[in-house]
Amino acid sequence: MLHRRIQQFILVYFLGLLALLLLKYLLSLSDYVIPGPVEIWQTGKSVFARYVFNVLDTMWIAVVGHMVSIILAFLVGIVGRQNSWIGSLIKAAAYNIQAYPIVAVAPIIFILLGDGLITRLLIAVLICYFPLLLSVIGILSEPVDSIEHFYVATKRMNWRLQVRIRAYENINKLTTVIAGSATMAMVGTIVAEFIAADAGIGYSIRTALYQSDLSKILTALFLIGISTSLYLTVLEWMGNVIQKKCQA
Repeated sequence: MLHRRIQQFILVYFLGLLALLLLKYLLSLSDYVIPGPVEIWQTGKSVFARYVFNVLDTMWIAVVGHMVSIILAFLVGIVGRQNSWIGSLIKAAAYNIQAYPIVAVAPIIFILLGDGLITRLLIAVLICYFPLLLSVIGILSEPVDSIEHFYVATKRMNWRLQVRIRAYENINKLTTVIAGSATMAMVGTIVAEFIAADAGIGYSIRTALYQSDLSKILTALFLIGISTSLYLTVLEWMGNVIQKKCQA
């Protein structure tokens, strides 16, 4: 699974790079606009070690932010699944908060918390959390009548049992959603670093952009894709393990 995902990413990456170089030569663009393959290779070698460290710095924040988002989504989703006044209020609050673009909210966060670790983590959570919440609420709000009817009839149903039943019956959907949301956590962390942070691969991309150095940006994108592919593979493996245990 890991080899296949890495190979797929590398294929897509180099196809995109090939298209970029093809555009360069068709339009006769200078190396200042789009660098040639030799310059891309040399720049990649010179910044590779530093960018690997920067990606690792970004990655661990994205992973922590992803885990926090999962916990919050389930906590809020368990309450929000109910067709009660509190459930409706929680869903309305979640929708309204998400209506504000992160670029509008981020300055407030930076003013209050600065540009350190907490800010990067919070923005990653904010971007990753909402898609997870929608999926969790949708799954936990859907009754499993064939199973729940027995526990309701015998008056043994409670909210914990109801959540377990619905989560168990939709375990495939849950694991897919959780794995898919990992990319949003990575995006959120990079956005936070790009806006105002002073560390991580997002900060490196911003610096390269100010320098108009596309070679560095391409190197950063390559490493981001590799690290994200590795994390997704781990999540998918864990999801498969959980599914097999639930089906056993």
